[in-house]
Amino acid sequence: MKLYIIAGKASGDLHGSNLIKALKQQIPNLQYRIWGGDLMQAAGGVLVKHYRELAFMGFWEVLKNLRTIWHNIRFCKQDILRFRPDAVVFIDYPGFNLRIAHWAKQQGIPTIYYISPQIWAWHSSRVHAIKRDVDKMLVILPFETEFYQKYHMQVEYVGHPLLDVLSPADTALLSTSTASARQSIALLPGSRQQEIRRILPVMLSVTADFPDFEFVVAGASALPESFYSDFLAGYPNVRLEKGRTYDILASSAAALVKSGTSTLETALIGTPQVVCYAGNRLSYAIAKRVINVSYISLVNLILDRPLVRELIQDEFNTSNLKNALAEILTPESAEKIRVGYAALRHMLGDGGASERAAKSIAQALTQK
Repeated sequence: MKLYIIAGKASGDLHGSNLIKALKQQIPNLQYRIWGGDLMQAAGGVLVKHYRELAFMGFWEVLKNLRTIWHNIRFCKQDILRFRPDAVVFIDYPGFNLRIAHWAKQQGIPTIYYISPQIWAWHSSRVHAIKRDVDKMLVILPFETEFYQKYHMQVEYVGHPLLDVLSPADTALLSTSTASARQSIALLPGSRQQEIRRILPVMLSVTADFPDFEFVVAGASALPESFYSDFLAGYPNVRLEKGRTYDILASSAAALVKSGTSTLETALIGTPQVVCYAGNRLSYAIAKRVINVSYISLVNLILDRPLVRELIQDEFNTSNLKNALAEILTPESAEKIRVGYAALRHMLGDGGASERAAKSIAQALTQK
């Protein structure tokens, strides 16, 4: 049997790799052809395209790279036809994956979506296309089940896969040191060059105001160290680490984190954080008109309250960031955030998402 899996960013590569490992327990001889990264390849997938070739974010960036995007879509369709999979599994990455899902459904290829597009946040009308093109939706956030059930879709809540990466035992071990004993602050500016160029300089601008701390930039594995060197020149209390993001977060008193999956990872590790975002002005202006949610971070979205401070676009500046960081370094604020983090973990369950997703996919394949 054959499975084609498409993930378009680093988090998808991580969760896709754990899915492949779990699937091997269900169907040992399953073949995998993948769009993803090093982790999925190491887990046993034949890599077609690396996610670093697909990293376009924001309306303006997508427009500038339309030719490349359409070439990738055509190539993907041709590659799927040559491989003749028993199903295609889509992991997040909706701009690309929903187009392929529509085409695959027309070809009679079963379609399974793992990690739902965040259509509950914006452009909710896409649910009708998803209902038409996706045979099974596997969701990772508790409120997503109710959203899809309203449209009479086949939906299954499997839990959040980050809990497979960061089990309670792991986070308890990582978080044994107290905040007051930690002398570093983590900087997580994202994994794509364009977002790092906008976000990292503002993060670095506050480092001189906290001379008692060392700042550690969690570098993206797919980017060379030389990319970061120009940013870090002139900052003696800042160093770069790659491939150790969880360790960096666990040993830090606080973190400045670009909005996205990393905000949830930071919460599960237990590190107080300030959520940061700055995008292309045109892209942001368009997004602001269509977004349906009150918060940008997954932490606040899941809890449905503003536990962590969010600095977005024009609010993301040196003055605001300095004040927000100083606040979460106080014992009272840090403890309040950690109590909220505990409630968040309880809402997300006890792990096992990869295994549950694998069982559901295996069931779909064997019943085909």
